Amino acid sequence: MSLIEVEVQPEYRSLVGNIVKDFYNPLLSRAVMYKRSVGFFSSSALSEISKGIFGLVRNGGHIQLVASPYLSESDIQSIKMGYEDRDRIIKEAILKELKEPETVFEGQRLNILANLISSGVMDIKIALIEDKNNLGMYHEKMGIIVDSDGNRVAFSGSMNESSTALLVNYETIDAFCSWNGANEEKRVIIKEQAFESIWNNEDPNVSIIDFPELTDEIINRYKKSDVDFKKEDNDYGYDFPDFNIEVELDTNHYPRVPDGFSFHDYQIEAIDNWEKNDYVGIFDMATGTGKTYTGLGAVVRLSETLNYNLAVIIVCPFQYLVEQWVEDIRLFNMEPIIGYSSSTQKDWKKSLENAVFDQKLNLKGKEFFCLVCTNATFSSSFVQTQLARIKGDCLLLVDEAHNFGSLNLRKLLDEKYNYRLALSATLERIYDEEGTKMLIDYFGTKCIEYDLKRAIEEKKLTRYKYYPVLVELTSDELKKYVVLTRQIVRSGLSVDRSGKRKLNDTGKMLCLKRARGVAAAENKVYELEKAIKPYINDNHILVYCGSATMSNIDSGNMNIEDEDVRQIDMITDLLGNKLNMKVSQYTSRESMSERKVIKDVFAEGEELQALIAIKCLDEGVNIPSIKTAFILASTSNPKEYIQRRGRVLRLYEGKDFAEIYDFITLPQKLNDIFSATQEEIEPSLGLVRKELKRAFEFADLADNNIEVNEILNEIKELYGIDEAIDQFKEEFDYYE
Repeated sequence: MSLIEVEVQPEYRSLVGNIVKDFYNPLLSRAVMYKRSVGFFSSSALSEISKGIFGLVRNGGHIQLVASPYLSESDIQSIKMGYEDRDRIIKEAILKELKEPETVFEGQRLNILANLISSGVMDIKIALIEDKNNLGMYHEKMGIIVDSDGNRVAFSGSMNESSTALLVNYETIDAFCSWNGANEEKRVIIKEQAFESIWNNEDPNVSIIDFPELTDEIINRYKKSDVDFKKEDNDYGYDFPDFNIEVELDTNHYPRVPDGFSFHDYQIEAIDNWEKNDYVGIFDMATGTGKTYTGLGAVVRLSETLNYNLAVIIVCPFQYLVEQWVEDIRLFNMEPIIGYSSSTQKDWKKSLENAVFDQKLNLKGKEFFCLVCTNATFSSSFVQTQLARIKGDCLLLVDEAHNFGSLNLRKLLDEKYNYRLALSATLERIYDEEGTKMLIDYFGTKCIEYDLKRAIEEKKLTRYKYYPVLVELTSDELKKYVVLTRQIVRSGLSVDRSGKRKLNDTGKMLCLKRARGVAAAENKVYELEKAIKPYINDNHILVYCGSATMSNIDSGNMNIEDEDVRQIDMITDLLGNKLNMKVSQYTSRESMSERKVIKDVFAEGEELQALIAIKCLDEGVNIPSIKTAFILASTSNPKEYIQRRGRVLRLYEGKDFAEIYDFITLPQKLNDIFSATQEEIEPSLGLVRKELKRAFEFADLADNNIEVNEILNEIKELYGIDEAIDQFKEEFDYYE
C-alpha cells in the first residue's frame, strides 16, 4: 500500500470535514512510520485514529512522539529558583497527568496506548525549550507519515494530539506530499530534518529530557490486557458506547433508588400524586428541575408495588436522549434494552423478543424488563408487534411528551398500557388544541406543576439577568418579510368548519420561509460580535443559531467564501477565527461520541469556551455549566424558548447567576419609526408583537426586569401597540 493512493488535500479544516476520517486514517493505515511532535499529548486521540494506528502496526510500523510537559507557573518558578530540581519537578508534572480512567471507554484507550509502548511500536520523548534565563514549553506541532516506498506526507498546523483538538476545536493543518513536485518535496524535507534534529537531541534550542520511567509507569498503570493489533475487525473501543458506565447492579436488575440518593420534596410530591392517581399522570416540570430522576423514582415506586412484575417502556425523541436515559436508568439498577436504528447494543431486537416471551411465562427473575427507545423506534412495526404481545402490567413513560400529540404518534397511545407517565416542561402544543387534548385525555391530570418561577424561588434553578439585543432588518429583508406576509394573507389561509382561519400547505411553506429569513437577519452577526467581545476570555458560553443560510457578509478576517452559508458556520468562523475563541459546533452533524467529548471538555472550561448550537440542545440535553447564552434565533413557540431558557439555568458549582442575551428582531431602527407611515408599519407589526411577547416573558423572572421592561415598553409605545402582549396570538403563524 502506498500513500500516493490517498488524495491528500493541501489544507484540512475541522469545520469543513472530518480530519480523522479524511486525513489520519487513510494515511496511517498505509504507513510504516509516524513521526509526531506536539504541544500536549492525550491518549484519547488514539481512540479517534485507532483504525489508522492498527493498520500501521499491521504494516510493521513505528511511532515516534515528541511531547512537552504542562508546567504551571509555580513549577517554572521553582525550577528557576533551584536548577538542580528541574528534572524532578518536570517528571512530577508529567506523572501528575497520568490520571486513572474514569470510564471503561477511557480505560480501553489507555490500554491501547500501553500496548503500543510495551510492544515497542511507540517511543515517547519529552522536550523542553530552555536557556539560562528562560524555560518554556516545546509547542511546535508537526508530523511526518512515511510508507514502505519512502513516500512521505508532512503536515503542520494548530492541531494537538488530543481528542479535544481532533473533535472540538476549530483546527487547521497544512499538508505537503513528497511526490507533488520540487517545492512540496522541499517542504517535506525541511519538516523531517527538523523533527530528526529534535528527536536526536541535536537542536540547540530544544532539550530532550531522559525519562525512561515514564514508559514503565504508563505500562504498569494502564495495561490491563493484551491487544491483538493484527485483527482486522478489532473490538478495542473506538466505537465503544458512550453510555457504558460502571454501575454495580443487583443480579435481577430490579429497580431501586441508588444508595445515598434523596429526592427533593417536590419530586416526592409528584410521585405520591401519581400513585394516588392510580399511576397515571403528567409531570409538568421546568427544564433542569429533575424530570428524569422523578420519572425513574416513579418507576421504582410502581415496580415495588407490583412486586416487579412489570414491563417498562421509556420513549424519548432522539438518540442522544436515549443515551442520557441509559446512564440514569443504570443508576437506578436497571439494565435496559436499548432500541434505536444505530444502537450499539448487540441483538437488541432479539433481547426484546426474549424479554416479552420470558415475562409472558412469568419466569423467576424475568418478571421485569425495561426498553428505552426513540420515538421512531417505538413507532416501528417490529417494536409495535413485540409490545402487542405483552400480557401483563406495562408502564409507558414518554419523555418530552408534547411530541406524542402529533398525528403519527398519538395513534400509538394504546389502552394496553395500563400505567402511564408523561414528562414535559411544555405539554401544551401551540396551535394544536386537538393534539394537546389527546395527550391530556390519555395521560390524565398533572401530578405536579413545577414552573420556572417556583424553581428559581426555591433555588433549584439559578437566577438570571436578561439583556435584549435589538436587531433591525435590512431594507431588503424587510421588503421580503412584507411580501411574504401579504402572500400568506392572500393565498396561504383556509377557513375550517368553525370559521377559524387555518394555514394551508402553501401558507405553512411561506411562514417557514419568512421565519427563516428573520432567524438569518444579517445584522445579527454584527450585533453578536459587539455583544460577545466582553466575554472573549470567558468560558461556558452558549450561542444558539437558526437553521438557516445567510448571504456572505464582509466581516474582516472571516474566511468563508461561499455566497450563501449556514448561519452556524458563519458564527463559528467569526468566533473561532476573527475573535480567536475556542469554539465547537454542537449539532446533529456531530456523532454521539463526538458530542460526548465536546460536552466533557466544555464542562472543564479550559480548552473550549463556547458551544454553537442549532436545535440539538433544545430537548433534554444536560450541560449545566452553561453560564452565558446568546440566542440569535428563536421562534415564538413557548415550547422552544422555555426549554432554551431552562437549559441555561441549571445549577452548577461557582455559577451564582446566568446571563441571557436575546436578539430581538425589529422591522427597522427605532429612530426611523417616527417618520414611517401606519401603512408602512402595519405589515410588520406581527413580528414586533411576537418578539416582544417572548421578551416580556423572559424579562418577567429576570433579576434586572425593571430596567428591561422600560426598554420593552418603549418599543411597544413607539409601535403603537395597545393590547397586552401576553394576550397576542396571530392565527396564521407557523413555526419551525
